[in-house]
Amino acid sequence: MSLKIVAILLSIYAISFLLCGVALTVHAQSDLQTTKYRNMVIDLGNGLKTNARLNLPANGNGPFPAVLLIQGSGPVDMNETAGYVRIDNETGSIEYPPAREFFQIAEYLTERGFAVLQYDKRGVGANFTILDSNVWGNATFDDLTLDAEKALDVLIQQPEVDANHVTLVGHSEGTRIVPRVAIDNPDIVDNIVLMGVVTQNFSDIGYFQGVTLPILYVQQVLDHDHNGLISVQEASENPVFSSIVGNLTLALTQNITTANGTAEQLNPQYNTNNDTFMSINDELKPRLIDNLKSLSVVTPGEKCLALANPCPIWLTSQYSSIPTLDIISKVPSDTSILIQQGKNDSQTPIQQAFLLQQELTEGRHPDHTLIAYPDLGHLFYPSSQWLTAAGPMEQNVLEDLFSWLSDPVRDFKKLTILSTQIP
Repeated sequence: MSLKIVAILLSIYAISFLLCGVALTVHAQSDLQTTKYRNMVIDLGNGLKTNARLNLPANGNGPFPAVLLIQGSGPVDMNETAGYVRIDNETGSIEYPPAREFFQIAEYLTERGFAVLQYDKRGVGANFTILDSNVWGNATFDDLTLDAEKALDVLIQQPEVDANHVTLVGHSEGTRIVPRVAIDNPDIVDNIVLMGVVTQNFSDIGYFQGVTLPILYVQQVLDHDHNGLISVQEASENPVFSSIVGNLTLALTQNITTANGTAEQLNPQYNTNNDTFMSINDELKPRLIDNLKSLSVVTPGEKCLALANPCPIWLTSQYSSIPTLDIISKVPSDTSILIQQGKNDSQTPIQQAFLLQQELTEGRHPDHTLIAYPDLGHLFYPSSQWLTAAGPMEQNVLEDLFSWLSDPVRDFKKLTILSTQIP
């Protein structure tokens, strides 16, 4: 998906005026420094390091309540930048893409008194740069979880941080990592926030994204006669369908290596120039399933440098890991849980959040909250039910996050829960 980069030029000005004989200067908001930061390097072990940034309130020395941000899947940087950062050739100014979810969260919470730590994923840097293909291509889900544990350890050692008030915020893949870190660190983690939650096995999410969603789209939008057939030409020219499944012609005609090593190829009759029709269930669906299976095939010696598709080793490790739904009951009862979910999330659908809330309710977890946002997608920006649009996170999502973290009633309830456990 191409992202439209909008450059907003802000004029910085000051107005001086005389009030009761005293000269005062009123500065624009952009003149006032409300945050500061410290660039850091986190040692992940075995000689591997990654860049990080500790964001701090400009006023005071702390200790401040702390937040660790754990990002979603793919070679994303610490800001979860959804697009490329560019330099304007004429002005030399930096042009950022509209979607930088973790940058927004870090800035919003830091301005309001929190210390926030961000870090790049292992083997990757800014602008979707793969710094080490061996590290990135061989990274597993367990590796990423251990990296989060290392980042947490670094966070609580900072002198400005209140190690008794720590929150983990995870987005997408990060929602699978956060509960595990909370379970392993019951005396450190106070709260966990799950944004765009992945609850079931990762293979279920992959099937939804790669098979269920495109099939639903063609059934509801492209199957005009409701006879189970769609025009190959129309489907290949439809921008939404193409965004969901990629190049349809390529998907229909390329050789696919399946998990058992066999190669398959569809009949060459599927030529978009001839406007043939294909069966949704008998022809399109099997090919989508084959495409999905091919993603997890590991070819020995082949490096993973793709940005669009997941690395097979990482994907296989995700498939074999225990679903969040099966471990959420192990999160300590005095750990508060917030789930934030867009109702139009086309990557981790709203049903994932409902399933997690059901499990927490049945397990009598005392302090959990689900907030669902109409019309918002996986990046908490207005989206259709079919595609995730990229843009700035909506303000009310940030407000809800801060309000929940700062809620004195919720903190009081936690104290009450703790007191009832004392003999």
